[in-house]
Amino acid sequence: MDLNKVFKNNEAWIKKQLETSESYFEDLGKGQTPELLYIGCSDSRVTAEDLMGLGPGEAFVHRNIANMVSGIDLNAMSVVEYAVSHLKVNHVVVCGHYGCGGVKAAMQSADLGVLNGWLRNIRDVYRIHKVELSSITDEEKKYERLVELNVKEQCVNLIKTAAVQKAYRDRDLQVHGWVFDIHTGKLIDLKIDFEKYLHDIMEIYHLD
Repeated sequence: MDLNKVFKNNEAWIKKQLETSESYFEDLGKGQTPELLYIGCSDSRVTAEDLMGLGPGEAFVHRNIANMVSGIDLNAMSVVEYAVSHLKVNHVVVCGHYGCGGVKAAMQSADLGVLNGWLRNIRDVYRIHKVELSSITDEEKKYERLVELNVKEQCVNLIKTAAVQKAYRDRDLQVHGWVFDIHTGKLIDLKIDFEKYLHDIMEIYHLD
């Protein structure tokens, strides 16, 4: 890749935005009031704003390998705290995608070095849902189902946090689990039952 092309693209992009609105960058500088926190995968083929059809300032975005929400990941937890408690978003979305390399790697019996610790989180999801996953004989279908189950478990991890619990109580913040079908471009709503998950974990994870 010729990085000089990136700067030329940037200049063309600036020109295009200013043709649309002369105050475009002035408006950007006024701050942000996003309604939604999007937690997605770092996969280079999946761009958050594009697939949702949103523009600058409409979504606060965090991405990592396999869209994980780990309580010991200070980066992810800082993003959640800032978005929920300070930006006051009303929706938090965990969005996985079919064809996820992180999920596929977690299904393999291989030493992947520093990635082992990260992928262990996904392998734990496999362990929790082993009975269901073991009953699926088609490897591709099993892979896709693990993508979905991983999204659901990361939603549960979100609901475990004090910030999300407080925001739910105070302003009815909602957590959503989606999957992006990379083969069709469609977003699939896994229809996370926030109240059910909250009720199921409340005895142990009630932090408010």
